[in-house]
Amino acid sequence: MSWSEIALWVVAPYLTVVILVGGLIWRHRYDKFGWTTRSSELYESRLLRIGSPLFHFGLLFVILGHLFGLVIPESWTDAIGMSESLYHVIALVVGGIAGVCTLAGIALLIYRRRTRGPVFMATTRNDKMMYVVLVAAIVAGLMTTLLSAAFQAHDYRQTVSPWFRGIFFLQPDVAAMIRAPWTFKLHTLVGMLLIVLFPFTRLVHAFAAPVGYLFRPYVVYRSRGAGDQAVRASRPGWDR
Repeated sequence: MSWSEIALWVVAPYLTVVILVGGLIWRHRYDKFGWTTRSSELYESRLLRIGSPLFHFGLLFVILGHLFGLVIPESWTDAIGMSESLYHVIALVVGGIAGVCTLAGIALLIYRRRTRGPVFMATTRNDKMMYVVLVAAIVAGLMTTLLSAAFQAHDYRQTVSPWFRGIFFLQPDVAAMIRAPWTFKLHTLVGMLLIVLFPFTRLVHAFAAPVGYLFRPYVVYRSRGAGDQAVRASRPGWDR
């Protein structure tokens, strides 16, 4: 185990967490009004109505797939009777579809941002850097999904998953991560870079999702009926 491997798979994960948490605190304290997507819907909405749901819903299933594959140990899926072949089929079908939808959605959004003048004018260097890293993470993740699930070239639940779970227990399994192919290492490093950039880009709006909207009280709207006209007759706007 070299010092570079310790730096990549021990130091870098915790440094990523520190930057993420510190960046979110800093952004909320000093840039609260900038905590937004800087929506460009007023400039163009037709392509946005297609690309945005495609990207966001695809990304949601990608995140759920990562949680299922990295957090849940292989012994748990074996305990419920899920065979190795069935797991790989589910990972291939669900992960492949989610990855393709996410990639298609972000490609459409980038095309919209590049070809629509007002939207392109509202694009900052920060946005361009974020798009490059985000696309790299999606492409690398889709590549590892196809390699591990379709061709069964490598079972990441024997290498990447134990390393990832060990981070939360302050015992990252570096030896397991070293055994992983370079594609998984590349995807992991790009993912950590994306997390580092997260608090300082428009991606920060993910932490301001309107979850409370699902649990808010009903808003009752009452239309003016025939009986209301008798109480207050309509009058011209210039009358007091």
